[in-house]
Amino acid sequence: MALHIIDHPLVLHKLSIMRDKNTSTMKFRGLLEEIAMFMGYEITRDLPLTYEDIETPLMPMKAPKIAGKKVVIVPILRAGLGMVEGLMRLMPSARIGHIGLYRDEETCQPVFYYYKMPEHKDRLVLLTDPMLATGGSACDAIARLKADGYTQIRLLCLVASPQGVKVVQEQHPDVDIYLASLDEGLNDKNYILPGLGDAGDRIFGTK
Repeated sequence: MALHIIDHPLVLHKLSIMRDKNTSTMKFRGLLEEIAMFMGYEITRDLPLTYEDIETPLMPMKAPKIAGKKVVIVPILRAGLGMVEGLMRLMPSARIGHIGLYRDEETCQPVFYYYKMPEHKDRLVLLTDPMLATGGSACDAIARLKADGYTQIRLLCLVASPQGVKVVQEQHPDVDIYLASLDEGLNDKNYILPGLGDAGDRIFGTK
């Protein structure tokens, strides 16, 4: 599947403000919601439509409406939560799932400490995480969703490293990736460069 870079001028402008180390927690959080909403337009561009008969004040018409089941927005805890509200503005009837995981330092295996999803497996899943660094967490989350029966998955991130994108594409070639920026790479601590720091800390004020 494809890599999509959503480089709309408004998205890039707001992302630049987020990157600034002097941007406050409140502003950072608000900008993340706004960018997620803008990106939501693109990630849902090809949703199927159906046509229903309605009456406007002047005449009847065949009106386009979203067909089928609504989407599921699934944040990877905790930073992915910062993107949910923006997407919910576009899709207020969407279902919300949650995935919490960390990597065991000794075994290097993913440990899921929270996993809660809607019952309907045929819904489109929008998996959110502001940062795609090494790709490990995203791949683990996608694998868990697939094991649970979900087949339509799209990954929505703010910034990513080329290494992280490569890992996801190799392990899950059927998953489309949507980004606002493909950054330069990773430092020796696996932080994205130039990046925007630790997104979770900056969202929740724990830096």
